[in-house]
Amino acid sequence: GARGGEQPAEPVHFRTQPFSHYGQALCVALPQPFPAGERFQVLLTYRVGEGPGGSSPPHPVCWLAPEQTAGKKKPFVYTQGQAVLNRAFFPCFDTPAVKCRYSALIEVPDGFTAVMSANTWEKRGPNKFFFQMCQPIPSYLIALAIGDLVSAEVGPRYDLLFMPPSFPFGGMENPCLTFVTPCLLAGDRSLADVIIHEISHSWFGNLVTNANWGEFWLNEGFTMYAQRRISTVLFGSAYTCLEAATGRALLRQHMDITGEENPLNKLRVKIEPGVDPDDTYNETPYEKGFCFVSYLAHLVGDQDEFDNFLKAYVNEFKFQSILADDFLEFYLEYFPELKKKRVDSIPGFEFDRWLNTPGWPPYLPDLSPGDSLMKPAEELAQLWVTRELDMKAIEAVAISTWKTYQLVYFLDKILQKSPLPPGNVKKLGETYPKISNSRNAELRLRWGQIVIKNDHQEDFWKVKEFLQSQGKQKYTLPLYHAMMGGSEVAQTLAKETFKATAPQLHSNVVNYVQQIVAPKGS
Repeated sequence: GARGGEQPAEPVHFRTQPFSHYGQALCVALPQPFPAGERFQVLLTYRVGEGPGGSSPPHPVCWLAPEQTAGKKKPFVYTQGQAVLNRAFFPCFDTPAVKCRYSALIEVPDGFTAVMSANTWEKRGPNKFFFQMCQPIPSYLIALAIGDLVSAEVGPRYDLLFMPPSFPFGGMENPCLTFVTPCLLAGDRSLADVIIHEISHSWFGNLVTNANWGEFWLNEGFTMYAQRRISTVLFGSAYTCLEAATGRALLRQHMDITGEENPLNKLRVKIEPGVDPDDTYNETPYEKGFCFVSYLAHLVGDQDEFDNFLKAYVNEFKFQSILADDFLEFYLEYFPELKKKRVDSIPGFEFDRWLNTPGWPPYLPDLSPGDSLMKPAEELAQLWVTRELDMKAIEAVAISTWKTYQLVYFLDKILQKSPLPPGNVKKLGETYPKISNSRNAELRLRWGQIVIKNDHQEDFWKVKEFLQSQGKQKYTLPLYHAMMGGSEVAQTLAKETFKATAPQLHSNVVNYVQQIVAPKGS
């Protein structure tokens, strides 16, 4: 330990002790007590080894061989800290309740570039990069990537790093350097809402953070709300309501698979021993959280007033980590007339029920402005469920003018109505090659689900190809769920595909797929 900026003066004793199944506590014995408020330094020398977890632990540091990258020539390494993985990247207080500033000096081999989630950086020699984050952030937002990177200037404000295909998320809001999946490069900007989402995390999640992972909706529910507010301004309410309807369909699918009464389908999840905080990553904090924030806006009744409240909320709690109780108390203090009306205890819509009861949201925001886009998709889907297809009526609908999310909504409706009469899915694919041969990941996911649900085996290869081309959790897990719930041929496809692709997947995703394909006790 050493005081201030001095060099370490003497060795300190340390020990590790059990903390949870996904990490240990590092206990350092200080040589003498320090007065409260005095700064001191502890120098820890360590190596990154196995990640936290069981026999196949998630790794915070993802080492990719050249063949796992887009360029196929050089290896790549990146870190993924959310939710509790950075404790195996570096010793830290790995909880979102604690925020800190950090600096890092990274040395890399020749021909490689390092980038980090920091607001300043400089080169210190040919292969050394120095980074500094001057704003306090939680440990899970400290991120590093090293590889054969090239850059292009596309705007002055916001840095994006397009990750290798195995990256498990659509985007990760690492401050000053958002990591995003290459699946977003659809060619038509149709998936730009993911970028809007990650930008929105700058306020909701990064600036104001959930103090524990049991209240993940504070990060994601607000971010979904902000994303859709921005989308409404940019693209109009019809488009935004259509996109929100696809989100609602994902929530419905999730609850159908897991069961509405599953305790993970509460907004406030109890992280008990044996519950991995990563398990809170599902549609509930996103879409049910969005519904709760929308309900609070509905109670206010004036959009401008609620927008101003959100600004005041962020300003009140910036650089802090909070609980839902902190937020709701602030909400009621900000709107005293609502507090007076006791809106927190309206029967059926009690705040306590929102937070602590699993299942479908008590309130659903009105998505009827999207009817102009949704109704044609619903009507077309209905034409495809009849035994005798009316091809004249089907071909009269010009889907060539439809936006991507209108096609996604149409496919969601087809999936809900599946299995279709024999031969209809084959005809559907032949009629709409724009869908069945699409390279857009959102369409490929839905087409894969439809193919499996209808046991349309001649297109099974497309499911396998899609799973081989990327490792995003949102696309990968639903397809494995569908295959394992399908025919014997589909189940065999799941096992063969997983065996072939496991080495290129993120270890978290491997663990989840393992539970689907070969659950313990089966």
